[in-house]
Amino acid sequence: MENKGSPATKAKNKWNKKNYDQFLLTMQKGDKERYRDLADKEDMSLNAYIIRAVEEYISHEKGRQ
Repeated sequence: MENKGSPATKAKNKWNKKNYDQFLLTMQKGDKERYRDLADKEDMSLNAYIIRAVEEYISHEKGRQ
């Protein structure tokens, strides 16, 4: 049997699976660090920074239609 962590980790993973969607984002080597640096300058997590960028892009595209 495979051990996937402590009971607390298992509970957290179960909660995350129920409450969040996740996907893999693949990019060129070095881009992740560049995006992380930009997020840090905005005092944001990398996740929040990427979500904001996507939402701003969608808003911009809607305005062009």
